[in-house]
Amino acid sequence: MLRFGVIGYGYWGPNIVRNIQSQTAAKVVAICDKSEKNLKRAAGANPSVRVTSDVTELLNSTEIDAIAVVTPVWTHYDLAKSALEHGKHLFIEKPFTSTSAQAQELIEIAARKNLTIMVDHTFLFTGAVRKIKQLVDDGTLGKIYYYDSTRVNLGLFQHDVNVLWDLAPHDLSIIDHVLNMKPEAVVATGQAHINNMADVAYLTLYYPEKVIAHVSVNWLSPVKVRSTLIGCEKQMLVWNDLEADEKIRLYDRGVNITAQEGVYEALVSYRSGDMWAPKVEATEALKVEMAYFVECVTTGKKPFNDGESGYRVVRMLEAAEESLAQRQEIRF
Repeated sequence: MLRFGVIGYGYWGPNIVRNIQSQTAAKVVAICDKSEKNLKRAAGANPSVRVTSDVTELLNSTEIDAIAVVTPVWTHYDLAKSALEHGKHLFIEKPFTSTSAQAQELIEIAARKNLTIMVDHTFLFTGAVRKIKQLVDDGTLGKIYYYDSTRVNLGLFQHDVNVLWDLAPHDLSIIDHVLNMKPEAVVATGQAHINNMADVAYLTLYYPEKVIAHVSVNWLSPVKVRSTLIGCEKQMLVWNDLEADEKIRLYDRGVNITAQEGVYEALVSYRSGDMWAPKVEATEALKVEMAYFVECVTTGKKPFNDGESGYRVVRMLEAAEESLAQRQEIRF
């Protein structure tokens, strides 16, 4: 039985607690939050769980094996470092840390103490992304040309991070997981309209083999959009995460290029075939992720959304923010 202490019971914390409690091999021992209102909510929803405003109670408890940090990103480093130094495995909300240097230090501490770090890149455990990963790995889609995502809505405005740090980690973690490549350069543009934090941003990542990724994030959209296009050599994929059914559609459409001796320009023909929607598992992503965390801790298995994965996403965010400020390309 893996015993958890959960720090933070605001927006995402209740979901973390609920999905830990749904595991047969895990349970929540204590919940910590600075807000008296949140603690009352936690106690009401989890009468058998101890609640406290003192984080040291969780860190020093011999009854707790793992800490889930579900707090604003600016608090992550100090809380995560304390948890690891107290010998606790770490499950931490995205983004991993505020800087890549902080991420590297936490990775080193965990390695030294033989502890597991898992960054909560929840989308990697959705049925849609798991299916996309499968289609890429088994060659169904063929060579990837581009990844183009739109992730926009009206609000929720954050006061400690801009829209890139709030929304882009979802797509950056997916891109990192699916492409399994390191970017060569990043270009980010955007603007702040409501406060000093950029609320509209466009991010482009350049990868080897002419692969390009583009992410549009926005807190000022009149409608909520969660759509992704993945253009590939064999098949084209459309993912609409707001669709109740047929979240993923595959199109047997594309471009075939042939060259003939003596012809200076390539001959282009267009392929227009059928569309089909593969079955996508509907299991709650966070439940799958939490089961995976428990498995990794108990078996010593290295999670694919580990500290290194979190570091790579933070590194991309840092580069994007630098590009946004300087209005120029940043190379890795």
